[in-house]
Amino acid sequence: MALRMFPHPLLSVWIVAVWVLLANEVTFGHLVLGLILGILIPLATSAYWPGRPRVGAPLMMIEFMLVVLWDIVVSNIQVAYLILFRRGDSLHSRFITLPLDLTSPEAITVLAGTITMTPGTVSADVSADGRALLVHCLETDEAEATIAQIKQRYERRLKRIFE
Repeated sequence: MALRMFPHPLLSVWIVAVWVLLANEVTFGHLVLGLILGILIPLATSAYWPGRPRVGAPLMMIEFMLVVLWDIVVSNIQVAYLILFRRGDSLHSRFITLPLDLTSPEAITVLAGTITMTPGTVSADVSADGRALLVHCLETDEAEATIAQIKQRYERRLKRIFE
């Protein structure tokens, strides 16, 4: 019964938390509306979730989040410097193809979202076979170094979490 009402309990908890954060105040009404959304959204979308992703290494999830937060802060500073002190024609902006070792759709989605959340990079597309991401970099001289950095900082950790 509980599993049918809460097909994805972690998603329900996240929806309630995000709703309360978006409302920017904790009131009974916001909690009730968050709970309603936290129940209805997973129920309405459960048919589109063929299975639950296997998530392992919970400590690695914490490490991954800390690395991403750090990279977001550092990248904000780097992008601000580029915008304020570099001329647009001196930027080495380019698209790179990031080959993926990840096979889990959830892991690939998290990687693409992480790349997009990090200022200066945007995930533009995933290949039809799911084996590569097309990434736009605001500033990169060496594509191979950027690929190695993404694989080392993000993909390696996601592989341990999801696969």
